[in-house]
This record gives sequence, structure tokens and C-alpha cells, in this order.
Amino acid sequence: MKTVRLLVGTTKGVFFLRAPAARAAWQVEGPHLPGRAIYSLAHDGRGGRQRVWAGAASMHWGAVLVPTDDWGRTWDEPQEANVKFPADTGLALKQIWQIAPGLDEEPDTLFCGVDPAALFRSTDAGKSWEVVRGLLDHPHRERWQPGGGGMCLHTIVRDPANADRMWIAISSGGVYRTSDGGRTWTARNAGIRAEFMPEKYPEFGQCVHKVVQHPSRPGRLFAQNHWGLYRSDDAGDSWQDIAHGVPSDFGFAMTIHPHEPDTVYIIPIQSDMVRVAPDGKLRVYRTRNGGRSWEALTRGLPQRRAYDIVLRDAMTTDSLEPAGVYFGTRNGKLYASNDSGSSWRLAVDGLPSITCVRAVVADDRKPARRTKARPSARR
Repeated sequence: MKTVRLLVGTTKGVFFLRAPAARAAWQVEGPHLPGRAIYSLAHDGRGGRQRVWAGAASMHWGAVLVPTDDWGRTWDEPQEANVKFPADTGLALKQIWQIAPGLDEEPDTLFCGVDPAALFRSTDAGKSWEVVRGLLDHPHRERWQPGGGGMCLHTIVRDPANADRMWIAISSGGVYRTSDGGRTWTARNAGIRAEFMPEKYPEFGQCVHKVVQHPSRPGRLFAQNHWGLYRSDDAGDSWQDIAHGVPSDFGFAMTIHPHEPDTVYIIPIQSDMVRVAPDGKLRVYRTRNGGRSWEALTRGLPQRRAYDIVLRDAMTTDSLEPAGVYFGTRNGKLYASNDSGSSWRLAVDGLPSITCVRAVVADDRKPARRTKARPSARR
């Protein structure tokens, strides 16, 4: 029997929600790691694992990665900081913003993105981590500026057909791409506006908030920026404005449909200075044609005096058909759709401020018990 689990990170711990495939009602478990701010979560199901990673604040070590292999019953707390900059860099880790398992053919590889902006890689299933020097030593680094949440590397996008190609996004640095496994990186921001800078279309320095990609079309990317919605059809070499028909092109959250590569979801915010739902209406916007047009999805969502906003990693989809779409708000509400966003239900209310949401579809059927055949009776 298929079961959907939602991994929900908040400013006061991790919550797990569980529902059967109909996704009509949810059981809530938690908080796990209570009282700790969780800014990143990831599920790693490769190689038969059922591991969840949490980027958590430690009283002793600062930001650390903490895994569980039993859905939160036990956590493997590190005995020291397990993600840290080399001493020669003079940098100190502030926050772990993103955790990304590697491709299926590299089952022990993981990546994490941090503040100050850097990428770390593990090739031993998270036992040890090494900073990716090609990005750390990039000549643009000294001119990157922190966004409102810090100078964070918050998005990691892999090319499923090419293990050497990857895109990362930095606030406020922009989108960078490597095609040689991280040895070199190039800024890929042509066509993206930086409204807050004197030069509106610089090589880098844009405040990108999220980048998504469908694995069936690795060269097509969508981006939600600090003012701006964009699509690239050439692996990031150029970007086109697709903010047509949305109430604001400012926002954080963006996710893509699991089966439809032209279907993308966003949740606009009124402006960078007035961070509430536009017009007091909580609306998810969906495009089904790669951004040529957008439709407001409102059924089941509050359309009066709604002041919620959704952070960049607090929106996700599951892999079922029809797809589930989920998002959590800064006000501690988690909304769920079991029909690709056409209608919504409040799955749970009263959580701490939600920072990230991930969805996992698991088969909870227990293997049939094997019984020994009884020997036939002898005459």
C-alpha cells in the first residue's frame, strides 16, 4: 500500500505527516529534534535506505547535519561539527540551507549548500564532507552580497543524464553552472534582471530565490527571483521573462509537477518590502505551458485577510498520479492538494513557522512471511 510522508521543517523542530495514497487526512508525528531550527531536509532512498537528513542547529557545534534511519525514533547526533570550512579559508559555517542526494548511480554521494555561500560534497554517505574548491575559490566570491537571509547557497540542481553538470543558486550571487564536476563554474544569468542594482542586467549578483528542473528535460530551467520569473531553454545560457498574468513576480517558493515538465507552481508575495499574500488572497499560480500563461488556484485557500507567505523550500510535490502538491506557511499552516493543485485542504494548523517541506512516497507493504512446507504424512 502506497503511503505519502511529508517531512516538515520548522523553527522548532521536525514534523512527519503520513497519509494513505488518497491523501485525504494526515497523521502528525513530532516534533523531532524539538526546539531546534530546521532549515533543510532531504530523504535518501537509494540503496535500500530510508534515511532522512536534517540541517539542524546544535547548541555546541552550530549548524550540523543529523540523520535518522527510522523516521525520527532515533537520530544520529554528530559528536562534532560534521560540515565545516577548512581552517585556511577563515570562514565559519552559519547555516545549512540545502541537502541533495546524488544520482542513483552514485549512491553514497550527497551535496549540501551553506551560508556563507559554498557547496560541500560527501562521497561516503555523509560520514565526511569536503568543500567544493572550484566554487569556493571562484573570483566572483568577493563581490557576492548577502540577501535578506544571508549569503546562502540554497538550490542544487543536478543533470540526471550527466553527473558532471550541476546548477547552483546563491542569494545574492545568481545562478552558476559546472560541466566538469565542480572544478570550474560559470555565471549563467543572461536576461535576468537585478532590479535593486544600478546595472539591471549584470553578469552576476542577481538575487535568485529558487530554480527547478524536470528530469526529463534537464536543459530547461525555471527560476523565481527577487523580482522576476524566468525560463531557460538552453541550460541557463539565457533566460526569458515569463511573469505574465501573475499579481507579483516577487516570491520565494517554486516547484515543478512530477510528470508534466511544462507544469510549474509558484506562490507570489506582494513585494520585497510588503511580504504578504497579494491583495490578502493566498493563491497558488500554475502554468501548464512553460510559463506562457498562469492560472490562480484558490479552491480551499483563504481569499480574505490572508497574510501568509511561503519560503523557498516550503513547497513540494509527490510522485503519485494525480500529483500531490504541498506548501507550508510562516504562520504554521500546511496545505495539501491531492489533485495537482486544483483544490486544497488544510492538512495541519498550529505548527511553528514552516521553513521546508519534502514529500516521500513509500510502499509500506510488509513482505509476505515465508512458511516452511509441511512434510507429507507417511503411510
